[in-house]
Amino acid sequence: MFVKPSSAFVGNPSVVASSSGSAKNARYARLLPSTRKSSASRAGPSSSWSSAPVRVFGIGASLRGGLATFGGWIERGVLYRRAPMLRVPMLAGSRLVVVTADEDELVLRPPPPAAGVADVRAAVRDALRFPLAGEPLEALVPRRGGRATIVVEPPSLPLPGTDRDPRQDAIAAAVDELERLGISSGYQTLLVAGGLARRPGHDVVANLVSPDFGRRFHGHVEVHDVERDDLVEVVGGGFPLRVHPSLVRADVVVVVTAAETVLHGGPAALVGAANREALRSAGAWSLLETTASQGWRTALALERALVGRVPLIGASLVLNHPRATGAARGYPYDDEALERIVDSPFRRVFGLLPGSVRATILRSLPLERSVAAAFAGPPSVAHAEALIRGVELRGATIDGELDAICIGVPRTTPSLPRERPNPLLVAQLGLGLALRLWRDAFPVREGGTAILLSRFQRRFAHPTQQPYRAFFAAARNGPDPEALGRGEQQAVDARAVEAYRAGRTVHPLQPFVDWNSCAPALSSLGQVLVAGCRDAAAARSLGFVPTHGLGAALTMTRGWTDRPPRIGFLLSPPYFPLRVSTPSR
Repeated sequence: MFVKPSSAFVGNPSVVASSSGSAKNARYARLLPSTRKSSASRAGPSSSWSSAPVRVFGIGASLRGGLATFGGWIERGVLYRRAPMLRVPMLAGSRLVVVTADEDELVLRPPPPAAGVADVRAAVRDALRFPLAGEPLEALVPRRGGRATIVVEPPSLPLPGTDRDPRQDAIAAAVDELERLGISSGYQTLLVAGGLARRPGHDVVANLVSPDFGRRFHGHVEVHDVERDDLVEVVGGGFPLRVHPSLVRADVVVVVTAAETVLHGGPAALVGAANREALRSAGAWSLLETTASQGWRTALALERALVGRVPLIGASLVLNHPRATGAARGYPYDDEALERIVDSPFRRVFGLLPGSVRATILRSLPLERSVAAAFAGPPSVAHAEALIRGVELRGATIDGELDAICIGVPRTTPSLPRERPNPLLVAQLGLGLALRLWRDAFPVREGGTAILLSRFQRRFAHPTQQPYRAFFAAARNGPDPEALGRGEQQAVDARAVEAYRAGRTVHPLQPFVDWNSCAPALSSLGQVLVAGCRDAAAARSLGFVPTHGLGAALTMTRGWTDRPPRIGFLLSPPYFPLRVSTPSR
């Protein structure tokens, strides 16, 4: 995707009448106020106003035709004031970028958090006793006791994370309920299903539960390894799947997750405890719709295969958006919070700090997250119900499609541990996560534009992100599918696999899975601009267009249309579901 030189400027050249009546060159016309009504001639995000064409230097030109006063234009005796514009802070890495949204542009932000349940443990306990479908946990546990496996996921989603995650109480409630039914904690296995991501270390595993629970839990903790040799083969959906041994050797399996997407939580946690072939093929067109989701079909096939061998039940939580306290209280839900952050005298001081210090400050902001509801039943049933409730509580509705969308990408990664993202992870956050959280329709029109706010620097955290170097080596001449296919085959070598199994890096297939997650958005978009890009080669290797800043990116976006483009500014994180409504005719 390349940009024609002619389309990088703003519309057609402006023509201004001189004192002799001849036309001047357009570059001199830029010194004068634009008088065109079309937004194609606007040079920045704050120029949403326009007036009727007037003569500036012609004979008989009225003085009041070009007089700017009191923030407006006086023309033909009428005072035109600028429409009120909203200034919004957006995250670009660890920096705060203030964007002025015009009246014809949309500021997309999530609804405030809903009321949370008072006792998460009681809610999960009641859900396991009264499931939506199927038998309760009490009927699935053998009377003689036995062994139980509790499947959990690393709390990588949603973004941003909180120190006190509600899933800790949900896991404790499931363990307590199993103990009440006759399976002591010493005969319980906590299986951490992380898929192709970096295998969690002791610190991450310890944060899965509360400190009090960790001291009294006497069971086993297993971190799934997709490359282990003793994976057990099960048949489902007409193709073989291999899963962790603890899933088939237990007397009952309980899946405790949060309903985030069709690929995260519920039966997808079972796929996270499967072989690498199943994980490599688990994709989705939309993260909130089961249609055209191979990952959801694989999860259902695996669930049906396991039900034939072991009793299975799942508990799914509906998480609310985080609520910030302290300096960021109310962000991004309240207008007052946006104005307070924009007008804060500490904002400029914050921008002068080193990037690592800014990132530490942002991570230290106190956040609280609550649970809106809890459901239980077969993992797919409980997860689907919780996912629908979550979309209704956390989503926002757009009236019609957008021409362009601007996405702020924070300085974090979609998996644990949180690190500085490389360009591919930036694309995965913006295109593979934020732009796949939609229902009913893609939020941007066919051939539209996506703007990623990021410096896009090609730096790889050592040793976690070393497999991403192999991806960029394969994409050095652009994202050619054949070259990436050869690079994927060469990336899976003994040394890279050993580093994954030791918990030092992600699986060598993870970068290629991240790139595939961007494919649904890229197939609908016409171009992707990287605003504030500092590594043009990295942007071009992914097929993106690098720009120096947000102003240049918005100018290019407006220059590609013959009418004022409908641009949406996505305030994030947290990323939230988007629903597109059809305008009434």
